[in-house]
Formats: sequence, C-alpha cells, structure tokens
Amino acid sequence: MINNLGDHNSILNQFVAEIRDEKIQSDAMRFRQNLVRIGEVIAYEISKTLSYQPREIRTPLGTTEVAVPSDTLVLATILRAGLPIHQGLLNFFDHAENAFISAYREYEKDGTFHIRFEHISSPSVQDKVVVIADPMIATGSSIILAYNALLQKGKPTHVHIASLIASKEGIDNLRKKLPMKKTTIWVAAIDDELTSKAYIVPGLGDAGDLAYGSKSSGGEEHF
Repeated sequence: MINNLGDHNSILNQFVAEIRDEKIQSDAMRFRQNLVRIGEVIAYEISKTLSYQPREIRTPLGTTEVAVPSDTLVLATILRAGLPIHQGLLNFFDHAENAFISAYREYEKDGTFHIRFEHISSPSVQDKVVVIADPMIATGSSIILAYNALLQKGKPTHVHIASLIASKEGIDNLRKKLPMKKTTIWVAAIDDELTSKAYIVPGLGDAGDLAYGSKSSGGEEHF
C-alpha cells in the first residue's frame, strides 16, 4: 500500500514546503526539526494500523480502560539523513526497539555508482513490526538493501517505510522488489522526475548535507 500524505491538506504540507525551500534550507536546525515533525506525523498515521489491546488504568479517582498498542516495534534508520525522521518516530513510539543501517553510494569515474553496505546494528525483528526511515526514495535501492539486511535478524510481521519524498520510479521499484502485502509506504510527496544520476526533481537536494553539513566525498546518501 502506498500512502501519499501530501495528497490531503494538513500542516504536513507546511513542513514539506519549508524543507523544499532553498532559502529556508540554509537553516540546518530548522531543516532537521521539520524532518522530526514529518516523522511524528507519519508515526501518528502508522499508529492507526497497529494492533491494540485494552489496559486498565487507575486514576486518582477510579479506574478506566484504554486501548493501547500491543505490537512490538523496531524503528530502523538508514544513516545519516534518516536520523531526524527516526527521532520523530521515536518521539511517538518511545517503547520501540531501534536498528541502524550504514549504506552509501560508491561512485565510479564514469559517474555510475553501486550500493555499498557497511554495517547493521539491530535487535531481532522476528514477529515484530518494522519501520524503516529514509527521507528520499529515488531508485528505492537503499530501502531494498535495508529490508534485506533486516531479514538477517528475523521475519517481521509487517514493514512500514517512512519517507519524505519519493520518485515514481523508486515507488515502482519497491513494488517489484518488496512483498507489498506486508509492506506499507508512507511519503509526504511523490515527484515525477529522476535524473540520470538518480536525483529526484524537483526534490530538495541532499538531505544528509542539509541536515548535518557537506561530506568530503560521495553524493546523496539515500537512493
């Protein structure tokens, strides 16, 4: 299932507008904070899909029953640009376990690139709900890499992908490579164009650089 939250008018669109705006992008702290906010919005939407069970709560004046989530969540992030979205998710899912995946583009002299996977730090995901945070889905390759890396830690009951902007090509690639009956993609916008170097247009640029400063080498981290 593909959920484009930007199709509906909400305050989320304000956060997306500011993140895309090249004038506002010069404020790295505001850029990160908007990513956190977007993570929180997506977390709220994901929460509606979880399983719930009743819990008896005692107040100073009596008792009441409240339905609370019963799923065990693992929040997985592709470093480094995914960290602010991860924090937004964690602000809402504060009981969740956490996983971190290191991957990047390695460029050749002719401008082509391939994905290099470095490391995964993750608990077991067996029979748990996994949320993968990656701000940009260009070709979808980094999400597929992260998904396959997490399968080394068990078989999740469902996988949610939390992203800011996706390309149509990236969405199509995920549809082909991931088990869509057990995968839900959440995005704030879907853009039509993807350049020959796999950059989303209009997109927003390099999310990692905008959040944390430029790198000494390489290109956009998430693709």
